[in-house]
Amino acid sequence: MRTIPLMLSAAMAAAVIAVVSPAAVSIAAPSPPTASREQAAFAAAAGESGVPVSVLMALSYAQTRWEAHAGQPSTSGGFGPMHLLDAASVDARGAAQPVPVTASDLQRAATLIGQSAAAVRTDASQNIRAGATLLAAYAREVNGGRLPATVGGWYSTVAKFSGATGETVAREYADDVYATLRTGATATTQDGQSLTLAAQPTVAPERAGLAALRLTKTATVSAAECPRGLDCRFIPAAYQLNSANPGDYGVYDTANRPSDVKIRYIVIHDTEVSYDGTIALFQNPKAGASAHYVIRSSDGQVTQMVHTKDVAWHAGNWYVNMHSIGIEHEGFAIQGGSWYTEAMYRSSARLVRYLAERFDVPLDRAHIIGHDNVPGPTPGTVAGMHWDPGPFWNWSHYMALLGAPIHATAAYGSDIVTINPHFATNQPIVTGCGTPPAACPAQGASFVYLHTTPNDTAPLLSDPVIHPDGSPGTTNGSDTSDKAATGHEFAVAGRAPGWTAIWFGGKQGWFRDSEAAPASVATSGRTISPLPGAASAPVYGRAYPEAAAYPAGVTPQAVVPLQYTIPAGQRYVLAERHPVRADYYYAKTIDNSIPFDHSDFEGSDLYYLIYFGHRIAYVRAADVVLN
Repeated sequence: MRTIPLMLSAAMAAAVIAVVSPAAVSIAAPSPPTASREQAAFAAAAGESGVPVSVLMALSYAQTRWEAHAGQPSTSGGFGPMHLLDAASVDARGAAQPVPVTASDLQRAATLIGQSAAAVRTDASQNIRAGATLLAAYAREVNGGRLPATVGGWYSTVAKFSGATGETVAREYADDVYATLRTGATATTQDGQSLTLAAQPTVAPERAGLAALRLTKTATVSAAECPRGLDCRFIPAAYQLNSANPGDYGVYDTANRPSDVKIRYIVIHDTEVSYDGTIALFQNPKAGASAHYVIRSSDGQVTQMVHTKDVAWHAGNWYVNMHSIGIEHEGFAIQGGSWYTEAMYRSSARLVRYLAERFDVPLDRAHIIGHDNVPGPTPGTVAGMHWDPGPFWNWSHYMALLGAPIHATAAYGSDIVTINPHFATNQPIVTGCGTPPAACPAQGASFVYLHTTPNDTAPLLSDPVIHPDGSPGTTNGSDTSDKAATGHEFAVAGRAPGWTAIWFGGKQGWFRDSEAAPASVATSGRTISPLPGAASAPVYGRAYPEAAAYPAGVTPQAVVPLQYTIPAGQRYVLAERHPVRADYYYAKTIDNSIPFDHSDFEGSDLYYLIYFGHRIAYVRAADVVLN
């Protein structure tokens, strides 16, 4: 294994950190939801079209979570709450975007209701009306000119609305809609509208009608490690020499995990290039990067590229690579709201649940992590670590899909809190969008800003590496110095009316939080702090073993602390009950042509995993005490 470049960040690296005055990031309590025009629009469209309002709302929720996205298209050219596809649309990068399916056709839907395509793209009510009318037209095509008599009878029509030509994807789509029908849903959209779909726990889908769609049977690909029913294929990443040197190869390392190295994490990435472009990149042996899986935005299709037993080069931290599975999601971090579709979230969650159960990975935010939560392994790498999937990945929704929703585990006032703002209404100013970088569109975000004092006008928390001159943190999406991530747990450092302080990256940071307008939930757990009498405890970006763990002839990896410390008096939440034994997976050639190649060296040193700042980190058990 050679030095691995950080993955896919040309666009991000070019972003200029934009400083916005501290007053501009005021985190006032969210306004109450407005009267729901959208809920009324669903009811009206159902009455006009003959589609049951529950079917219409469940289908829209599966597509967009009822979001209109201010008339902007998704990556697949879908508009509005009904995600009606328009082949004439362009994607978020301004390039012509081929539309993979044609069933949910915006042009046809607009014609059916006598409206312009522009109105259906930008007016949420007309979009819902057009989608309902199109769904009714599909139903008549599927059912011999009649509308289904029962809610369950709409199953095949919903499958047709997906636009999929393969049976696996169409069934999965319809099953998601009917799962929502059974459980119900409640959400507040980004423009403040509250919608509710009542649960129908006894609804039974009538799947016999699928035969009329003449869907293609999806072949099972035995090489792909995926749960049953997921649209999943295997396309191998490059594993070949680049020269005569056996140490010059790409783009992953073979192993026999978990027999030789335990899988402890699943890392969520975004691609920063297209789905097909990512797959092509990982097939280039000189690319220096890979991931185990890639997921498409438009429909959640999964392509596996590296077997889970092997070590993909995805996280910019070899220790994390050794112990993790990397999953790339098609999209751009700074444009997350328009790329992270419900189909992608649900497909990803299915995959992660399967992997977590198979490899005994805890379903929490210390083990299901973003690339932005991966620490720099050494001091020189910290400043360049990636920040995808970024501030707009909906961690609260994603963890709920995993079956591990973020919730209180202690009474209000606990000395540990888990960050958990309400995603839809948590719309802080984020900059870095466009060229030159400017303010991003208002949208839900998975973090809270941290201030130096409990005051909206106080400077944002700084970081000695990101801001070596001591300047305050910024609102740029890539600046992790002042952003406490949803799902991360912190020890309370103080309270003031409407505010909570936490220990964060060696400093105290304050965020807007109260029992009436919470941005966190009370949590139980244990913390670590420096040894009694010690001024501080060192922090590490990897848990490598001591020199004695390496056999003769193998150069030990340096055990180097990061630039951060935990000062006396501060506490950080323990993310695992027990410490892990330090190890290093030695992989240097493609052909095992040197002694001990592809061996895991385990030491005696023990390390604790902790939440530390925006990223996870490690501390030596010998340097800290448990509280």
